[in-house]
Amino acid sequence: MSVEVTLYNPRTDADEWNRFVERSDGTNPFFRAEALRLQAEETGTRPHLLSGFKGQEPVGIFPVFEYSKGPITGAFSPAPRSWSPYLGPAVLNVDKLKRRKADRRIKRFLEGCLEWIDEELSPMYTKFVAAEFEDVRPFVWNEYDVQPGYTYVVDLDGDEDALLKRFSSDARSNVRNADEERYAIEEGDATDVERIVHQVARRYEDQGRPFHLSPDFARRAYERLPEGSLRPYACRVDGEFVGGILVVESDRTRYRWQGGVKPDTDVDLPINDLLDWHVMRDGLESGIERYDMVGAGVPSINRYKAKFNPRLETHFEITSGAFGLDLVVDRYRKLR
Repeated sequence: MSVEVTLYNPRTDADEWNRFVERSDGTNPFFRAEALRLQAEETGTRPHLLSGFKGQEPVGIFPVFEYSKGPITGAFSPAPRSWSPYLGPAVLNVDKLKRRKADRRIKRFLEGCLEWIDEELSPMYTKFVAAEFEDVRPFVWNEYDVQPGYTYVVDLDGDEDALLKRFSSDARSNVRNADEERYAIEEGDATDVERIVHQVARRYEDQGRPFHLSPDFARRAYERLPEGSLRPYACRVDGEFVGGILVVESDRTRYRWQGGVKPDTDVDLPINDLLDWHVMRDGLESGIERYDMVGAGVPSINRYKAKFNPRLETHFEITSGAFGLDLVVDRYRKLR
């Protein structure tokens, strides 16, 4: 029996789709139907929620965004320039299978999705970013270009002391010696979500780099997703916001999505060390297994992230079609 690909409606089928998301270990809150709708609204794309079934049993999910402007068509996951965390395909109900059967099922699921994309969308260009999804061979076999990307992941195990001891000496010193009476770190609210994104945007602007994530998109994601999916950690000194990290949280992983940039004002405190420590400590206390620092490809930033003794993990950028079309999409979005 082959794997049958079924198309779900992000509004009328949202509850059933979200149950699939919750049952897969390879998803995050941005796979949820409400987040997919939000990405589509933000980027002017059309979402297609693909699910594969072996008989009555779901095998995997693959959210895809269709971009269409004149003669230009594209298929993306996540949506182009949405700055969402990883999407791409995710599987479920395969862990219990023997290796050969699991490989065959994943292959048929992906090939069914790729066939649907080719027949229904006929994209000139495709771009998927997949993480926590190891078997990208079906993309290679179907002549997609697959390039590795890298991220740092801190394992949240043991107790607080054991976690802290794995840090570099300067990180441990920064955490232990900071005067707790001088600062406060807590989970904030929707206003802090916007503050964090504004601060990141200013940092990018100072460096002459483009930044496409709007504070409104982040705020709406915070308001629409289930409580605890997005957690704005804010650091305040004398009651004033000085820095923050916007964390995306799944059942087993916290993602360092936005924030943790250089503070706007000079403060004699290791703001980002303290923020990352609080995010990890709270995750450890609540049973979260991993802290994905979302990126390990920029040497200057890597030096900071590496002091928390993370593991290097791989994700994949999967592309096919006309080179440079993603830049055309970017220019179109700027005009909008």
